[in-house]
Amino acid sequence: MFTIKLLLFIVPLVISSRIDQDNSSFDSVSPEPKSRFAMLDDVKILANGLLQLGHGLKDFVHKTKGQINDIFQKLNIFDQSFYDLSLQTSEIKEEEKELRRTTYKLQVKNEEVKNMSLELNSKLESLLEEKILLQQKVKYLEEQLTNLIQNQPEIPEHPEVTSLKSFVEKQDNSIKDLLQTVEEQYKQLNQQHSQIKEIENQLRMTNIQEPTEISLSSKPRAPRTTPFLQLNEIRNVKHDGIPADCTTIYNRGEHISGMYAIRPSNSQVFHVYCDVVSGSPWTLIQHRIDGSQNFNETWENYKYGFGRLDGEFWLGLEKIYSIVKQSNYVLRIELEDWKDNKHYIEYSFYLGNHETNYTLHVVKITGNVPNAIPENKDLVFSTWDHKAKGHFSCPESYSGGWWWHDDCGENNLNGKYNKPRTKSKPERRRGLSWKSQNGRLYSIKSTKMLIHPTDSESFE
Repeated sequence: MFTIKLLLFIVPLVISSRIDQDNSSFDSVSPEPKSRFAMLDDVKILANGLLQLGHGLKDFVHKTKGQINDIFQKLNIFDQSFYDLSLQTSEIKEEEKELRRTTYKLQVKNEEVKNMSLELNSKLESLLEEKILLQQKVKYLEEQLTNLIQNQPEIPEHPEVTSLKSFVEKQDNSIKDLLQTVEEQYKQLNQQHSQIKEIENQLRMTNIQEPTEISLSSKPRAPRTTPFLQLNEIRNVKHDGIPADCTTIYNRGEHISGMYAIRPSNSQVFHVYCDVVSGSPWTLIQHRIDGSQNFNETWENYKYGFGRLDGEFWLGLEKIYSIVKQSNYVLRIELEDWKDNKHYIEYSFYLGNHETNYTLHVVKITGNVPNAIPENKDLVFSTWDHKAKGHFSCPESYSGGWWWHDDCGENNLNGKYNKPRTKSKPERRRGLSWKSQNGRLYSIKSTKMLIHPTDSESFE
């Protein structure tokens, strides 16, 4: 650029000098040698200018060529980048197509799931409607069956049935006589056993030659027998007669829980399980632990008892009444739920005889579980084959014999033994449960019902 500027500066000077020389030639005639030298100088100046211009142009061409090479290199780099971008764009387009295909498939599947969900909802609604219809039909059939049972006319018995009943009654009387004889023999054996123990003690004292007194804790135990309930081990205390209850046995030195023979006043001998709770003797009248015993029994079995004293059992309403009619008693109920939480509640209570269907009155004393048995009301005992008036459907609806009031409620410790989360809600309601008056329902794993006289000295 500098060379071009210099050339542009020199050329006008040369031209102007030539114009001046021409003008001077008109004015005066210069000597010929001077004009020749002046021409050569101008030519030299012009040649130098042209030479410099050539060098400048050459440098400019070289610089321009380098710039063009740089531009070509940048263009090549740009072309490569553009090519790479085109490849990436192609890949992105392929991925976009794949995503579109996947999205379409998901949309199709989503539609299928929606359709299936709608079908399931419709089926569920139809099943619920069918369930409601079936429940209504079952309720109607139950009402019809109840009416049929109530209004069923008396059918004259067949002579063979009458003779069979008389034969059964005779056999029953014979069995009762045999049991009375066995009880008398049992009493005699107890007396003989006591005499043998006394003789053994006297012989022992004679051999040792040291007088000793017989302690209360070494009272003789009764031999084994076979009562109405099945037993594994039987303990008894014999001291001027058979004890009237577990408190008498405890006061005479037997402080171990187990099975003993008792004889309440004006009653026959029978066996009970004496349970020592916190240093206090209680008579166990009901026990549920594993569901091994069916509690949906008849009125006759609930009256006289069933099961095993060393397992699940019901002592019997008649036996319970023979114990509690001697004095004022406390009823204790112990519950254990499926989370191994233990609860208890105690009542003061009154129990009627068989003529009142063993009517129960309770008043809560203490406990760590809300009350579920109505207080100060007539609670009538009923079973599926012996329904008290006004309580026709409770034993059938809830299974097992229990004390009922105007409504069935949802507490029944003699119900069907159900394990947790294996039955429907109606089945759990029919099972072993304790629903308090505040609405809380306890699903029960094990139960104990125990009685104890308010007078701790009992009947010594």
